[in-house]
Amino acid sequence: MRASCVRPRRGSSIDVVRANAAMMDWRRWGILIAILACFVGTAQARLDVHHWQTESGARVYFVESRSIPVIDICVEFRAGSAYDPAGKSGLARLAHTLLKAGTAGIGEAELDRRFADVGAEIGQSFDRDRAGATLRTLSSSRERDAATEAFVEMLSAPVFPQSAFAREKARLTANVKEAETRPDQLAERRLWSLMYPSHAYGASPTAESVADISYADVARFYRTHYRAGRAVVTIVGDLSREQAASLAVRLTARLATPTEIAPTSIAAAEPPEPVSAASGGLLELPHPAGQSHVLLGLPVVARGDPDYFPLYVGNYVLGGGGFVSRLYREVREKRGFAYSVYSYIRPLQQPGPFLLGLQTKKDQAGAALATAKQVFEEFVANGPTEAELNAAKNGLASGFPLRIDSNRKILDQVALIGFYGLPANWLDEFVANVRRVTLPEVKNAFARRIELSRVATVIVGAPEQK
Repeated sequence: MRASCVRPRRGSSIDVVRANAAMMDWRRWGILIAILACFVGTAQARLDVHHWQTESGARVYFVESRSIPVIDICVEFRAGSAYDPAGKSGLARLAHTLLKAGTAGIGEAELDRRFADVGAEIGQSFDRDRAGATLRTLSSSRERDAATEAFVEMLSAPVFPQSAFAREKARLTANVKEAETRPDQLAERRLWSLMYPSHAYGASPTAESVADISYADVARFYRTHYRAGRAVVTIVGDLSREQAASLAVRLTARLATPTEIAPTSIAAAEPPEPVSAASGGLLELPHPAGQSHVLLGLPVVARGDPDYFPLYVGNYVLGGGGFVSRLYREVREKRGFAYSVYSYIRPLQQPGPFLLGLQTKKDQAGAALATAKQVFEEFVANGPTEAELNAAKNGLASGFPLRIDSNRKILDQVALIGFYGLPANWLDEFVANVRRVTLPEVKNAFARRIELSRVATVIVGAPEQK
């Protein structure tokens, strides 16, 4: 059916409808602009981060935010995968997952129901350094108290039921086996093992290591690592400083204290050994996937290191700036080798890695890798231009408000500050620290931190040798 070309009379009902629609569109845009202005204003305002330590030894970080009647809570422990005992990789993750499996007084299903009944949400976070749980609850006293009590019970009195232990152990085994078939995960696992050949950061769970984990191992790991003195509590939301202090005590009072822990367990909870220098190397693995997955990396910087900001700003030019990065321009735009090419820096408690990655067709994997390495090596040798550096600083500074434009994002950022012992004003000074970075600092940091001979390279789905 062809559209009608008849023009309606002026003042007809169609004109009125269109005029009203246009007015509504302008109103919608006006509302949207007002909302965005509020977000930007909030994000640019200083964050007043209070911090203290409870009598039980837990460190607490608090930001008061009255914009919505909600409280966000995060409780984290030094209990990430780096604390897995030798030969039992996967234990830390299994213990962390089983926190939600119920307590002596509350079964798994009942625990879920108690959170749901008051509209609360729980979540979990886990990486090589950290293992934590989050709670989002309404700030009204009835809902807050009920959700907090269930959350405290979950953290301080898990019983790890045998049925849940068997179920989650089987699930972890299945996930590990699946990871060995997926080219992206396989490449990441192999790269970390090359970057950290003799360090806990480089270990990944295997079907064999998971099979060796016993019920007693899980219970022992929990008692050793989930203690008040190892806890970092972050609270953001609709409550006062005094209420936050009372809440922090409630969250940690029932966690174990050092006097309740055996000396051998305390020794086992010590942080991993320092990272030794990586030896680099190239690993090529065949895979039936249609593309080659290419990853490069090496350990470079820990959280709180003075070189972090020069490396962070410089990497924006190299591969962290998306469409405006050198890697994107040379690898994708000019040569069409890859749809996605990137690099980033991931600081950890010990020096975390610089990572560079791309996916490309198998028959052009060699050329794509050679181009990426050439761009990378030239950048390490010469650094960015002054114009590139200024553009990077402007891009990072203008994008920063989006990192703290909600309570949950603030919670994530403040939790990071608390866990790694960063200055309380780290977020307030973030943009200023970015803008202070100079060209010599970037060149010097990359030259000192990145030894090209120690860069590890993994290609999964390597082209067949002819």
